[in-house]
Amino acid sequence: MLLGDEAVAQAALDAGISGIYAYPGTPSTEIMEYVQRSRKAADENVFCQWSANEKTAMEAALGMSYTGKRSMVCMKHVGLNVAADAFMNSAITGINGGFIVTVADDPSMHSSQNEQDSRFYGKFAMIPILEPSNQQEIYDMVFYGFELSERYKVPVMMRFTTRLAHSRSAVKRGGSLKQKKLALPSDPKQFILLPAIARQRYKNLLSLQASLEKESENSRFNKLFDGPDKSTGFIACGLAYNYLREVVSENSLDNPILKITHYPLPLAMIKKISSECDRLIILEDGYPLVEEMLRGYPENDKRIMGRLDGTLPRDGELNPDHVAGAAGFDVKQGPVPPPVVKNRPPSLCKGCGHIDMFNALKEIIDEYGPGRVFSDIGCYTLGALPPFNAINSCVDMGASVTMAKGAADAGLHPSICVIGDSTFTHSGMTGLLDAVNDQSSVTIIIADNVTTGMTGGQKSSAAGRIENICNGIGVKSSHIRVINPLKKYHNENVALIKEEIDYRGVSVIIARRECIQAMKKKRK
Repeated sequence: MLLGDEAVAQAALDAGISGIYAYPGTPSTEIMEYVQRSRKAADENVFCQWSANEKTAMEAALGMSYTGKRSMVCMKHVGLNVAADAFMNSAITGINGGFIVTVADDPSMHSSQNEQDSRFYGKFAMIPILEPSNQQEIYDMVFYGFELSERYKVPVMMRFTTRLAHSRSAVKRGGSLKQKKLALPSDPKQFILLPAIARQRYKNLLSLQASLEKESENSRFNKLFDGPDKSTGFIACGLAYNYLREVVSENSLDNPILKITHYPLPLAMIKKISSECDRLIILEDGYPLVEEMLRGYPENDKRIMGRLDGTLPRDGELNPDHVAGAAGFDVKQGPVPPPVVKNRPPSLCKGCGHIDMFNALKEIIDEYGPGRVFSDIGCYTLGALPPFNAINSCVDMGASVTMAKGAADAGLHPSICVIGDSTFTHSGMTGLLDAVNDQSSVTIIIADNVTTGMTGGQKSSAAGRIENICNGIGVKSSHIRVINPLKKYHNENVALIKEEIDYRGVSVIIARRECIQAMKKKRK
């Protein structure tokens, strides 16, 4: 019985993977954690350590592929933005050992700042995309993905969404393959993207497209099911196919169904269902990728239905009720909670050091007025909610430092940022270097809870190094200060923070107190 994330991990181990690289981010975190707990991974010396960010993870996994060994990189959808430079270029360099880029998207933004669809990245890069509809397909597709990657010497994207990542199902395992032996690329210039070489590599990628389309057309994962009712045909992508099956099992539905879980699009299958049916309803858990592609033909505009015409909601994750409604069936309404049941917004854990840090900061900010504290992704983002209302931005990892710098450059004083220790090494260090180079008047508070707290307490790349990093970047030692965010030190913490805010230059305050949940795990 495996979560979708665990099915990815177990399949990768069984398929002879030599290394897995990742940065924690819901809903993909459990992939790496499963491998790290695996006795098989330990016995076979599978590399499985967290990386500083998704870009470094992507590049390290590509480096392992360079040696001829099978590797995987895992991230959530917004992490692919961070890794995009290496990701796009890996399609042009190609691979040596089998290489799968696993991306878990988060429609409805359960724990994310947007709900982008990573299939667009895969299409952009012109590489195969596998989008499983259940946990068994996840497992089987990992084996197939490595074979496909090695056959065509390209990366393969595995894309799924939150509900599949975090739901559990029985999975039948296959055989266990041995790791590949070390074997360097036969072409010593394959990975050198100087313009003359890159142009040839790009032509090679383009020349593969017809073969990749044929693979999709003949893929056992894409299936066309016939039906006598040709008034409406359904094209169901990935997890949406499972939702459609649920609706079919509860209702009488005799329409043709095209299941797509392997891209590029199987054009012959699409032409067949399109020519036979009066209209098509496109079911996708994410953006309307397939719907937009099919609407590109003018004669299809009124025949194609889905998220763009209101047949399905434009935002949020898909579910069986949406599918039933689109198919014309009555949607069951669940019980309405009584008025006494209220939503409980997320809050910082009792005993969290961030609470005392925000209390000290808020006391100071009240003197200057609101709108002066920039932040980003982490537990500390909850400082935006009552009772603190202490931060004014959360855009992406590391944006706290650079937004505070930009505001300071515009003349805002004080301009303060709050960033976590793990986020600082993920993408805050370069912003700090910019601030030092320009001597911007910013106060950077690093909320150091000595772990990657928001995703479950993974090891932080910054552990024990923050002062040295800041000093090495160029922050003056006299303006690298450490506070202990405890209630009993409130007055002296307020005084120290105020002192650094008054300094017209770059100052770093490290609010260090171990995560309360991490401490509980240690005691266990």
